[in-house]
Amino acid sequence: MTQDALTAQTIADYLTQNPDFFEAHADVFANLSVPHPNQARAISLGERQILTLRTRLREHELRLRQLLQNAGSNERINLDLLQWCARMLAEPDASQIPAHIIRSLGDQFDLTAIALRLWDLPRLTNSEFAEDVTPSIRAFADDLQQPFCGPNQQQEAATWLGSEPASLAILPLRTPVGADPVGLLVMGSDDAQRFTPDMGTAFLELIATLAGAALGRLATLDPEAA
Repeated sequence: MTQDALTAQTIADYLTQNPDFFEAHADVFANLSVPHPNQARAISLGERQILTLRTRLREHELRLRQLLQNAGSNERINLDLLQWCARMLAEPDASQIPAHIIRSLGDQFDLTAIALRLWDLPRLTNSEFAEDVTPSIRAFADDLQQPFCGPNQQQEAATWLGSEPASLAILPLRTPVGADPVGLLVMGSDDAQRFTPDMGTAFLELIATLAGAALGRLATLDPEAA
């Protein structure tokens, strides 16, 4: 092998294929020096490996802390959803469910800007929750396959909130699941990062499913069915 043919890749391939090289040449390993990753000095190969392992360990510890924080946050959200659902199930008067959805959501999830509009529910024909429902609102709801999350882009539904939000979530409500929407649930926040386009929507979809199921009690004119 000529000197010209001896490349860094050749050396790397040789060491990979001969893992016992440094064991057979311990003096070479002990005397090798490499640049320090953060300082202008040379360190032994062994010390460099220790630094690499420490860096990886810190990265794994950070990732583990993030996973634990996420798990704790998800557990709290699950508990809040359970309590919210239990409160809706315990509501004896079906006509109070729309107001209950807004009130209990605000309590459980620390939201101050929530609006709800409904249609095609016979027992809510003359309710305040049936007001301001335009053809464009219904068309918008029909097009929503999952919750909308992000900044207010002059959405008509955002006008139902008391003030303009920095970010909002708009949830289509269906009863039963898979049917045409019977309403929109709008949640606004002053925090621009509370609802973002890239956030996961699993919990919001669950909220929409549970709210839609509860509102199903209002889909009939027969009070006994509720």
